[in-house]
Amino acid sequence: MSNWKTLLLRIGEKGPEYGTSSDYKDHIETCFGVIRREIERSGDQVLPFLLQCAEQLPHKIPLYGTLIGLLNLENEDFVRKLVESVHADFQVALDSGNCNSIRILLRFMTSLLCSKVIQPASLIVVFETLLSSAATTVDEEKGNPSWQPQADFYVICILSSLPWGGSELAEQVPDEIERVLVGIQAYLSIRKNSSTSGLNFFDNGEFESSLAEKDFVEDLLDRIQSLASNGWKLDSVPRPHLSFEAQLVAGKFHELRPIKCMEQPSPPSDHSRAYSGKQKHDASTRYPQRIRRLNIFPANKMEDVQPIDRFVVEEYLLDVLFYLNGCRKECASYMANLPVPFRYEYLMAETLFSQILLLPQPPFKTLYYTLVIMDLCKALPGAFPAVVAGAVRALFEKISDLDMESRTRLILWFSHHLSNFQFIWPWEEWAYVLDLPKWAPKRVFVQEILQREVRLSYWDKIKQSIENASALEELLPPKAGPNFMYSLEEGKEKTEEQQLSAELSRKVKEKQTARDMIVWIEETIYPVHGFEVTLTIVVQTLLDIGSKSFTHLVTVLERYGQVFSKLCPDNDKQVMLLSQVSTYWKNNVQMTAVAIDRMMGYRLVSNQAIVRWVFSPENIDQFHVSDQPWEILGNALNKTYNRISDLRKDISNITKNVLVAEKASATARVELEAAESKLSLVEGEPVLGENPAKMKRLKSTVEKTGEAELSLRESLEAKEALLNRALSETEVLLLLLFQSFLGVLKERLPDPTKVRSVQDLKSIGAEDDKSSAMDVDGENGNPKKSCEVGEREQWCLSTLGYLTAFTRQYASEIWPHVEKLESEVFSGEDVHPLFLQAISSALQFPLQ
Repeated sequence: MSNWKTLLLRIGEKGPEYGTSSDYKDHIETCFGVIRREIERSGDQVLPFLLQCAEQLPHKIPLYGTLIGLLNLENEDFVRKLVESVHADFQVALDSGNCNSIRILLRFMTSLLCSKVIQPASLIVVFETLLSSAATTVDEEKGNPSWQPQADFYVICILSSLPWGGSELAEQVPDEIERVLVGIQAYLSIRKNSSTSGLNFFDNGEFESSLAEKDFVEDLLDRIQSLASNGWKLDSVPRPHLSFEAQLVAGKFHELRPIKCMEQPSPPSDHSRAYSGKQKHDASTRYPQRIRRLNIFPANKMEDVQPIDRFVVEEYLLDVLFYLNGCRKECASYMANLPVPFRYEYLMAETLFSQILLLPQPPFKTLYYTLVIMDLCKALPGAFPAVVAGAVRALFEKISDLDMESRTRLILWFSHHLSNFQFIWPWEEWAYVLDLPKWAPKRVFVQEILQREVRLSYWDKIKQSIENASALEELLPPKAGPNFMYSLEEGKEKTEEQQLSAELSRKVKEKQTARDMIVWIEETIYPVHGFEVTLTIVVQTLLDIGSKSFTHLVTVLERYGQVFSKLCPDNDKQVMLLSQVSTYWKNNVQMTAVAIDRMMGYRLVSNQAIVRWVFSPENIDQFHVSDQPWEILGNALNKTYNRISDLRKDISNITKNVLVAEKASATARVELEAAESKLSLVEGEPVLGENPAKMKRLKSTVEKTGEAELSLRESLEAKEALLNRALSETEVLLLLLFQSFLGVLKERLPDPTKVRSVQDLKSIGAEDDKSSAMDVDGENGNPKKSCEVGEREQWCLSTLGYLTAFTRQYASEIWPHVEKLESEVFSGEDVHPLFLQAISSALQFPLQ
């Protein structure tokens, strides 16, 4: 990398690029001297790289802003082009709804104002344009209140930029910035408070923002108003421009041209509730709230951090996570060295965990946050590991109230995290969970962690890791292998079924075809033993052959999948097939899930059959004590919607190719027609058309381009037919899914006259268990608390929790079918209010 690029990239950091100095003033002066000369040689390269640095390292924006202010003193033309580029990028971001670019570029423009680069009045115009758009959006008559998330986002962008330039705005244009803040207060008076009950981490609201009656926008305005009343003084935003203030005042201001906000879709003309709800969902998806605060630690751990400084540090952390997601070590390094004068390990842990558990979904996969936390523990060995451990302990104490989807993510993260640190954890602290009932959330949590660890390592290793709490071995999965029913025992004669299994195994080893196998099964086994015995022999034998490894399993399914398809052509028989798979792998939860997932991938079982099997009696009793049924159901739904997503991508790509083929075909025809209309001499005689060789080539081109276009159109039609079929099957799947949830919940939920909320359900369990007082284990002093909720109530809580989780996760696919679901599933007289509450909170939409 060029020296000037390295200087720009590493400004403000401790490193060899700037010698031993860590002073911002020295860094800016050094960088300015090099960049000033480089602009004369290759200004067209400097400008985009400087903008890229400012946008993708936004915690350094004050440094880049000051640098640009100094450049403005010597090269006004360069800075004018830079301001125009920033404006153009900002307009593009507004037009495309690129939330991160809008937010960062507005912060950058505010910082440029501090360096006397941008005219304060023109920035105020940008603020007021965004605010006007927001106010219009939430107006019942002129706008579309369903798109309030977009309006809120614009207001958040204005407020979030003020810590970087509020002081200068208050000094230079006090009346105008006051007018903006008054306008934001007026906006808050006409908007609706955003209810996010279905997106809370905890059912009872504890551990989350204590501002129960204020949403994120109202809370942020409070923080900004407190900052303003404190003279705009904060510790978290460096102000390097003050060191150059005497020089910067001589710079020329540059104007920002007006901007135009993206118009939201028109409100539904028929006042359809479902359509309005879908629009609100679409808006929330496009303009999501980037953080929901998770207050894990007591306030005294961060007593020196002011509310506005907490907000700024959260912004820094989330920006680094977003822009450096491709280089995790750099990400961890920047997160550990933010430009703030106070310690923030506890705040960093809370921010990371809030992202891991964020609902409806985090910006990145859990794996990414695992790697970042691992690197932070290595970068800050004296501080961060203990903070992470404290966060885990605090979350564990509240695990019974944690949202089911967030709990699953916490399990996945923690098991993976421990695998990177030799599975070391003080398990003796949690050994008391063995005294709890098998359905107690804490016990299930520990059990799932250990089972996930076995997947990531091996049984003996995990047993060794819990030797300080050896009793927890009870929660490990069985060590035994597959449950093969036809194993041969010495000294005993083969049963007829064992002989048939051995014969089938021999045929596989001889590599007989699936067709030959089907003929043999139909002639030898089926007529004598019937369907159930035949299915058991075939499934047990083939799965046993494929049990050595994942590759063996895939090979068996690929080679003999037709055997399963022939035996189980409909959903009823496929449910029986799944039951046999579960029986064979009853000692290995992971292989059960893998085998069923592969079978669905090869279309040997349908998604509807999997839903029916998950809600069959053999699984229903496991809903509150194991994640296995939910994992398999989640895999099936994921695969279903991934197929639809893939088909949509294929259709989009083929449509583009059709347009290209149309153009190529039309061009070829035009060339042929032009050639045919020309006169040429053949043997001295004038003939219509060019020479025969060229004419033959042109005709061949027309034929080929026409065939290519036709082939693409046929492919497009086939993909569209597959998509339509998949979408119609999705409607049937959703109806089956919600009817299944409704059916099992109706049998076990208490009378709706006694239970109208989740808290009512918990209180029933607490009343039933009078011995819920806290006891202390005399041996090690650990709290030993009996489960406060009875088994039936915990089953209901777990099932309702997963109903909410699946509804929220697949809301985009559910919304097109809401009206049908309302009429056929949600509107019956016997529908329990807790069932409706679970779905309403997930969709953020009140069901009638």
